[in-house]
Amino acid sequence: MNQYKILLFDLDGTLSDPKEGITKSVRHALQMLKVSEPDLDKLECFIGPPLQVSFSEYYHFDEEKTKTAIDLYRERFKEKGMFENVLYPNIPSLLNSLKEQGYTLVIATSKPTIFADEILKYFEIHHYFDCIVGSNLDGTRSSKTEIIQYILNKYKDHDSSEFIMIGDRRHDIIGANNSGIDSVGVTYGYGSLEEVKSSKPTYIADSVEQLREIISNSK
Repeated sequence: MNQYKILLFDLDGTLSDPKEGITKSVRHALQMLKVSEPDLDKLECFIGPPLQVSFSEYYHFDEEKTKTAIDLYRERFKEKGMFENVLYPNIPSLLNSLKEQGYTLVIATSKPTIFADEILKYFEIHHYFDCIVGSNLDGTRSSKTEIIQYILNKYKDHDSSEFIMIGDRRHDIIGANNSGIDSVGVTYGYGSLEEVKSSKPTYIADSVEQLREIISNSK
């Protein structure tokens, strides 16, 4: 019998590589606000955390300017950015295998639910997930702890030991730890090994195949 029954997947940097779409949309927002950042690699830090946290932390925008930046970001992201994105190799076969084994799969992302829904449909993997939980467009429910707690409440007939969070950034692991559930930190996304390890995940996976093995062996 599997120890885990409900698998919570982060989206960006865990299932897909969204670098082009996110970084170009951030650059668009910065340009409109007269901030020059020609190097897209420097904007990788925006992949994973809530946008309001990143604009405030990395560009020291106040609340009003952050809101404007997010609106500008979404202008481009809705039109182009969400589709400038690619699934990591073997993700569809992983999801199919897990579903066939009877796991409940849930998306737990800081991205607004409406965008996550569109992206999953674009990749034709929407049907693997029983539930998609992201942030609200007004910026509420954006922390990973809040998102995980929402999912735990939704599946409150299950014990916390039956859940596991899978993600590539410290926010994913910290959210799991705060919520009392296990986690897998993946290092093939945008969190460094150091970032992932320092957050104290239950397991670390360096590849999609290793992730598959961790879940399969947790019985």
